[in-house]
Amino acid sequence: MGRTYLVEEGIGQYLTELSTKVKPYVTGLLIGQCSPQRDYVIRAVRTPPKEQQQEESVGPPKLASLDEEWITTHASQVSRMLPGGLLVLGVFMVATPELAKDGQDVLRKLIFSVEKSLSKRRLWKLAEEEVSDRAALQICSATKKVVCRTYDVQDPKSSAKPADWKYQSALTASWLALGCTVNVNIHIPLLATSPNHDLEKNTKNGLNRWSKQIEDSVFLINGQVKDEDTELLEGQKKLRGNTQPSTQFSDVKVLTQLCQGASARSTATVQVCSGSINLRGAVKCRAYVHNNKPKVKEAIQALKRDIINTLSDRCEILFEDLILNEGPQKKNFEREYHVLPQRLFVPVAGSSVMLSDYKFGDEAAGEIQERFVEMLDQPVQAEEIHIAEDISTVDICPVTDSPSDTQQAQLTKATLLLKLQQNMGLVMAAAVAVLASIFSFNYFSD
Repeated sequence: MGRTYLVEEGIGQYLTELSTKVKPYVTGLLIGQCSPQRDYVIRAVRTPPKEQQQEESVGPPKLASLDEEWITTHASQVSRMLPGGLLVLGVFMVATPELAKDGQDVLRKLIFSVEKSLSKRRLWKLAEEEVSDRAALQICSATKKVVCRTYDVQDPKSSAKPADWKYQSALTASWLALGCTVNVNIHIPLLATSPNHDLEKNTKNGLNRWSKQIEDSVFLINGQVKDEDTELLEGQKKLRGNTQPSTQFSDVKVLTQLCQGASARSTATVQVCSGSINLRGAVKCRAYVHNNKPKVKEAIQALKRDIINTLSDRCEILFEDLILNEGPQKKNFEREYHVLPQRLFVPVAGSSVMLSDYKFGDEAAGEIQERFVEMLDQPVQAEEIHIAEDISTVDICPVTDSPSDTQQAQLTKATLLLKLQQNMGLVMAAAVAVLASIFSFNYFSD
């Protein structure tokens, strides 16, 4: 039996409007949440039209002309605007009957392209027990017929499976929210032996190590450690039959391990560095989970991924901004101080869920409003934009292009000294062994 998708009722009206306005076809993304029992679709977002689309050839329309890279780029941008628990669940296409016969092949290709693009950016991986099916929704603009199928993105040879598409009113009116503030102080060394100090690559490597700390952290929900297999709302009253947006909020504290356990063996690594990157600040994180008996494990996993995503996304946005304003060659630069973009949240009408975005200090509210319209097809009022936090920074210590002769000599000396220190134990052990053998020889000779 195929998967069931519970869909926010307003999405049906949105897709109907697209079918009457856009010809011959339009594509877009499905946004929502997976759960073991069923999936939830809370938004559908059309792909932003490209400016040159209006000036393309006048011949008969073909799905082969569809811009796959443009759609995957849109998916990457949208994924940054989603809080924990939400993800790109699939893609949709509204097309005329003439184009419908090729629709599923195109959608299948898009699903795998989008997932490949998104997985490249993630610092975490899907767990084995997680749902890896993604939806391909096709709607005929003439008959309004809806066909929903799923593909397993973990299996490149996956074939289509049928799925149920069911509309439901007030789907996210009383979803559960979790929030926390994480104090970040990450030190990322830049090795002197590295031929090229690519700050973006080094930052990602450092964040990768930090993300493993977050994965291993202890999460206190409203001051308590809860068993992962228990229900999140155990002992609390569930809001039933509620059609007005109301949020049940859980405050979460994140306890990171300071050191490894006594049983774990650890080794110290000495590295000669010519610079470092330091990320400092307090980041606001938020996650949402459905209200159909969610497990503690689902909630904590959603919040963990939001913590990891929000810092990784900000660093990506910063480097993109530097490349845009200063050129690609500035990826390797000497710079002491940068401000990471701040996180903001925007409510969704009729829902307890809020969407997210990032702004630099000099960005006006109008730019944020334009971005929401372009990326999420959602008008936003200036007073609805909530800045969630203070400034976080990236401190980059000076980096030399290449060590001088003196530095190289010092580096070689330091390396030799380090090797000598590391091998001193072996030398002493060998000396003791030799003395012991001489002593035993003399002893038995006597």
